Amino acid sequence: GGGGGGAGRRLPPHSPSGLVLQTVEMHTGGEPLRIIPRLEMAEEAVAEGLSLLSLRREVAATEDHVRRALMHEPRGHAGMYGAVVVRNGAAAAGAHLAALFLHGAGYSTMCGHAVLALGRFALDYGLVAAPSCPETAVRLHCPCGPVTAFVPWDGHRSGNPVRFHSVPAFAAATDLAIDVPGHGKVMVDIGYGGTFYAFLSAEQLGLDVCSSKTRDLVNAASAVTEAVKKQFKLRHPESEDLAFLYGTILTDGKDAFSEEPTTNICVFADEQVDRSPTGSGVTARIALQYHKGLIQLNQTRTFRSSTTGSFFTGKAVKATKFGDYNAVIVEVSGEAFYTGTATFTVEEEDPLKYGFFFK
Repeated sequence: GGGGGGAGRRLPPHSPSGLVLQTVEMHTGGEPLRIIPRLEMAEEAVAEGLSLLSLRREVAATEDHVRRALMHEPRGHAGMYGAVVVRNGAAAAGAHLAALFLHGAGYSTMCGHAVLALGRFALDYGLVAAPSCPETAVRLHCPCGPVTAFVPWDGHRSGNPVRFHSVPAFAAATDLAIDVPGHGKVMVDIGYGGTFYAFLSAEQLGLDVCSSKTRDLVNAASAVTEAVKKQFKLRHPESEDLAFLYGTILTDGKDAFSEEPTTNICVFADEQVDRSPTGSGVTARIALQYHKGLIQLNQTRTFRSSTTGSFFTGKAVKATKFGDYNAVIVEVSGEAFYTGTATFTVEEEDPLKYGFFFK
């Protein structure tokens, strides 16, 4: 501190009149993750026995202003992503933490890039009582089910790369003919990796996932998502809450096993673009490739984001059953990094206090 009239002053706001939200900021492969370490309402609800899927509905109904304040402008942006960490009740069920996933349009049931980041967060913020070297297993409860992250630990801090083992992933439909307005009939695959995605090569839509304008890719992927929702009914073995199409992933069509990376772009929710290769998308795509006989167990593939060029790797590590589906457990690996911490305030008299969404 120097001299002058400002000496000894704290930065405003000096007495916030409304909500105060503290966050930890991270990114995985360029995709942001705004972590809310504690939301009192969520922890109280879980402590009273509310399931995570039910909590997802309850938070959407009663606490959605928190999501809007942190995901939307002016505190967030159209590509912002978040996670609420829930500790009470999660540990009793054998997990180190539970998580709710937030985005610009609502709440997801699974998020691989968030799991990779939350694995590091759990170790560095003391949510795992006795981390072990050189790697610690972090057990998370996601709305779609239990997921385990494996995080490097040197005795003082977490490191990279982080990997996770998914919930059972499966092919929901392959070579499904869908009529897409403006594009005609295309063939899509639908895979589940904690949430459902439609997959097809961008070439079928007259585009190139590596060189076409992002706006054109987003428009085409969104048209596919809407068409699939109208023409195909999804089914989940355990819960109707999980039977929804989260988005569409356009690929370069390189589905057969190769040492070379395959590139994709994921468009989810309300035309939101994932900056990473998409952890749950990689999970679902590996499940589809395994189902089609294009990849074997423990064959590692590399996936590249067309938006940032960042990489995830994925492989099917175990065959299993999920309801009447033949499924696989998929391991996804990537790098997550801290970008800062923040304290956000909401002043009651602010007419835009809970944010606005601008596309």
